[in-house]
Amino acid sequence: MRQINRHPTPGMRLMLVMLPFVLLLAAYFFGSAVRLEANPQDKLLPGLQQMLDALSRMAFTPDKRSGEYLFWVDTLVSLARLLVGLGIASLIGLCIGVTAGVFPLWRASLSPLMTVLSMVPPLAILPVLFIVFGLDELSKVMLIVIGITPMLARDLEHRACEIPPEILIKAQTLGANSWTLVLRVVLPQLLSRLLTSLRLLLGSAWLFLISAEAISSTAGLGYRIFLVRRYMAMDVIIPYVLWITLLAWLMDLALRQLHKTCFPWAEGGKA
Repeated sequence: MRQINRHPTPGMRLMLVMLPFVLLLAAYFFGSAVRLEANPQDKLLPGLQQMLDALSRMAFTPDKRSGEYLFWVDTLVSLARLLVGLGIASLIGLCIGVTAGVFPLWRASLSPLMTVLSMVPPLAILPVLFIVFGLDELSKVMLIVIGITPMLARDLEHRACEIPPEILIKAQTLGANSWTLVLRVVLPQLLSRLLTSLRLLLGSAWLFLISAEAISSTAGLGYRIFLVRRYMAMDVIIPYVLWITLLAWLMDLALRQLHKTCFPWAEGGKA
């Protein structure tokens, strides 16, 4: 049988999913054990107990100066920034995507603009954002918005342009005006695509957030990682990185389930 025609059974699929993670963990803990045996004070590859102790200290022990549980405070601050940025970017991207994708006159102006803006490295203009918006929350949110919106708008514009013209012609034949077309025909298609695009851009959004927090912040997951790096506190950094990864995966899972619930017809079409 050709390999292209072989499909894993449910049990084999689970094993194949877990195998890379098991191998990575085994390699890490083997390397950690070797280094700690040679030098019990080694900080580069902390053992499991060291990371659990650090996590307990950060998450379940109040900070001596502020009395706060730093791990949870950092998580809430970062999630608030990320969700606000994604919400604003989604709204702006959807409006621009619909406008450029449906109305040819607006497309002639907006499409080239979004293409150029999507090529600007957002991290390169981070100092400009700090100068314009200050060092508080707004600059961090704006970095996410500026980094995500052009790509969202371009993707939604392309999806709008892919809608078969026959559908739009039939709707107009039945008396639909421009706004009826947008609300009843185009918008449901683009809302489905918006959730998919957000899933694809979650990694970039987290990157922009962590970068902004690392440069100028007093709380947040990125701030904490870059604060403790001065002391080579890998027992704190690694759990924080794993926590960010878990949060991103949970957000992706939530968006996927929302897509299945709200747009089952799109899931069927993909199948």
